[in-house]
Amino acid sequence: MMNYKETLFFVAKCLTINHEEKNKILVEKELKSRNTDWDSVVKLSTGHFVFPALYCNLKRANFLHYLPEELVNYMIHITDLNRARNQQIIDQAKEINELLLKNNITPIFLKGTGNLLEGLYEDIGERMVGDIDLIVSKDDFKNTVEILKKEKYSAKSEVYMDFHWHYPKMVKENRIAAVEVHNKVLKKPYTSYLDYETLKENSFSSSNCSVASFENQFLITILQKQINDNLYFSKTITLRNVYDSFLLSINTSSTKRIIKNKTIIKYLNNYKSCASEILNAPKTFEYTINSESKKYIDSYLKIIGNSKKELRKIKLINSYIKIKDKIKILQYSFIDKEYSKYTFRRFKNVRFYLKQFGLDKTKPNS
Repeated sequence: MMNYKETLFFVAKCLTINHEEKNKILVEKELKSRNTDWDSVVKLSTGHFVFPALYCNLKRANFLHYLPEELVNYMIHITDLNRARNQQIIDQAKEINELLLKNNITPIFLKGTGNLLEGLYEDIGERMVGDIDLIVSKDDFKNTVEILKKEKYSAKSEVYMDFHWHYPKMVKENRIAAVEVHNKVLKKPYTSYLDYETLKENSFSSSNCSVASFENQFLITILQKQINDNLYFSKTITLRNVYDSFLLSINTSSTKRIIKNKTIIKYLNNYKSCASEILNAPKTFEYTINSESKKYIDSYLKIIGNSKKELRKIKLINSYIKIKDKIKILQYSFIDKEYSKYTFRRFKNVRFYLKQFGLDKTKPNS
């Protein structure tokens, strides 16, 4: 029986076997031992959204004969479904791109859809994609939303606060994916590091669609989760993000964008230190070893090792960060129009007060 940490490290190594010879040797040795806990592998790889990627990498390495036949058939089935879905997502993205270009708007496709369009994966069936993420300029943002609405796209909640980084998810009948229209990638005060102008400057065209450069996609993959969702503090890292950042690092090894913000440098370095640990130190994942990165890795390893003490500590930190975020929004509301509008709206909402006192467990629409 493999524990969580053992399973995580095994699956992670499997994702690199076609690029890292040392990991290929280690994985084949494990497979030959016939001691692999496939139930744990399936559960973890599914939870981390890399089940099709696991299959594709094992197939390319000619390792499928080590797996139970029933599992291989299941992997083929799931990957075929995902490949078909991703082809529909690509077609839908191209349709949206054509629509916006006709209206003199150039969207830049990001994250999973951007990776699919720019050919990051050897097999489009590898990546499990949720939404179609695209960014447009601040000037084109409202017009883009209106154009999509005219094309029968709609959001469950049309409430949007200007400081948020994307409009509520928009869906259309008979279209496979929801669409997230971004006007920014990172929340304040980091917005300028990956704004539309920066992304456009280094973007390139693929199938007539503009996509963010591999280097900017690398930054987006890491920083959006770390900053916007505060996952830096909870040290929550999914293998889907690790796999994307690994593949992107292979394509960005020759170019290094200079970033001077100390917080962003710290976030990137500590993420890369953990990702490198998980992937068994791949050649393209360079990071600076310092006291901070050592401390971060140590905490992360305790978390995935199910240390109750560390998990309690993280829970307290998360609570503190949530309070700090609310205070920061309140502070911004005195100097920033976008935030003051949001704060005023919240204070008028009765459910907001009920939630603060634990009397309303439902999630507000805004």
